[in-house]
Amino acid sequence: MAGKGKRGLDSAELSSFCSQVALILSAGLPLYDGMETLAETTRESEYADLYESASKAVTETGSLYQALQRDDRWPTYLVEMAGIGEQTGQLESVMNGLSDYYARENRIRSSVIGAITYPLVLGVMLVLIISIMLWKVLPVFQRVLNSMGAELSASGSGLMRLGSTIGWVVLALVAVCVLAVVVAALLMKTSARDKVLALARKLFPPVRNLSMKLASSRVASVLSMMLHSGFPTNEAFRLLPSVLSDGEAAKKVQGIRKDLDGGAAFADAISNSKLFDGLHDRMIRMGVAAGREDQVMAKIADLYEEQVEDGIARLIAIIEPTLIALLAVVIGAVLLSVMLPMAGILSSML
Repeated sequence: MAGKGKRGLDSAELSSFCSQVALILSAGLPLYDGMETLAETTRESEYADLYESASKAVTETGSLYQALQRDDRWPTYLVEMAGIGEQTGQLESVMNGLSDYYARENRIRSSVIGAITYPLVLGVMLVLIISIMLWKVLPVFQRVLNSMGAELSASGSGLMRLGSTIGWVVLALVAVCVLAVVVAALLMKTSARDKVLALARKLFPPVRNLSMKLASSRVASVLSMMLHSGFPTNEAFRLLPSVLSDGEAAKKVQGIRKDLDGGAAFADAISNSKLFDGLHDRMIRMGVAAGREDQVMAKIADLYEEQVEDGIARLIAIIEPTLIALLAVVIGAVLLSVMLPMAGILSSML
């Protein structure tokens, strides 16, 4: 397929693309004309070749699905949903739904980046400050004490060694954590992304909890679009794993599909999977009874997105004061380890 090895659109660009395709369709323009115009307006962007190749493919095939399928830079989920929209005659509705979906993904991604960047900056500052204290400030104090011509007592020497040890230990721990975050962020851009996420979920329970909520939000959002488009439920669950990075959530989705194939009711299959909370399971049952499954799923997706954003904000609220407290402890320990012996020497000289 074309475009192998090149970078595809990010969530914000995908949301914009889907929104513009929906606008083209709502205006009654031929899709090939609209795509040609879209390609012309993006000639100066870094994705110009992607839009250009999609425009040419739409002109050749007359199908958005076939055009996107030719280039592996387009997400599998977007390609499959475009095919669903063309099959059901609701491509405009599907593209509007995809625009909202990728806008939600972009908001969550921005929250995650903020959750990582802010503590990372604090961590780097902590490493720099402690390093300066240990390599520059502490030796100066030691020279001052030595210049006084008085010998340190055993307790004074012990205090200085303790302060220095605390500083080096905290420096090593924070430096390792900062390095681990940087390495993980770099690996997230490679094929090792899923392994990094799996390790993070295993080592940090809060990350695992947020990952499950994010997966639940994605499942609900996708189901809302597909059910609204009248797509068969079983086929909807076939496509769902392609948008999930959480292996545990993907297994639950596969379990739902297996239950549906076995004749289980939609609400029962979802409830048995434990993918959603009990309250949301009851909402789904009410939605099924009222024939409003798609609307209920859209509401559930919004609720889980809010929970993810709140969870990220709580993590930041915990990490920030923890790093500041560590900094205060190290600086205090280093200063006390110097000031107390110095005070003892001065008192003995008077």
